[in-house]
Amino acid sequence: MYTEQGGEGPDLLVLLHGMGATSAVWSPLCAQAGARWRGRWLALDLPGHGASDRQASYAIGQHAATVARSVLPHLQRPEGRLVVLGHSLGGVIGLALATGWFGVAPHAVFAAGIKVAWSDEEVRRMETLAAQPAKRFATEEEARERYLKVSGLAAIADTAAPVVARGVTKDDEGWRLAMDPRANAVGKPPLSELVGLARCLVHLGQGRHDALVTMEQTRSLDPEARDLGPHGHNVMVEAPGAVWDWMASFS
Repeated sequence: MYTEQGGEGPDLLVLLHGMGATSAVWSPLCAQAGARWRGRWLALDLPGHGASDRQASYAIGQHAATVARSVLPHLQRPEGRLVVLGHSLGGVIGLALATGWFGVAPHAVFAAGIKVAWSDEEVRRMETLAAQPAKRFATEEEARERYLKVSGLAAIADTAAPVVARGVTKDDEGWRLAMDPRANAVGKPPLSELVGLARCLVHLGQGRHDALVTMEQTRSLDPEARDLGPHGHNVMVEAPGAVWDWMASFS
């Protein structure tokens, strides 16, 4: 898996991005880590995304197992805390890690912008996308524009922004999104079950204007879920300080 890291100290913050994105979406938050986090941080491109390898299955358990294997070598000190911060799909993977089933034991999991309600039509649409070949583009700029739309960044970033890094790639047939189309077949996550099985503190939150989930839906899983302000789905890009404040309130 492709990783970026920084900081020092026994505590480790693991950052997991959402579907279709890369760990570059955490760059605004990581830029503030020196002042806001006493420890190390590790940002990963999820399997089938960015510069990370593809894999045969993209079920939540497979994601969690792959992430756990990548995190284990970074757990250097037994006294250190492991905190997971996930966005959207990354938040669901964080909830899976919270069960303790995958060989890591987080001290706390923060999950922002998890899509809670899934219709049958939405699930079928994702399965259809997973079965289609990657669309090719004549230029990198066109591919980057498509990436902005797919990752939900179009309204808050441009094609040259650091958060777009590793979102597209080129092969013999042209430019395409770096994401493996098959990664869309993640399925409907068993959110209530994962929250109920968590062996650590779990905190949910979202931007107030997140188009993918309502606060009522999020609070059906976590009655104390945090309203992170007047922001959209990618709140960690729009308002990294609000995300840091959220986590700090539970430290």
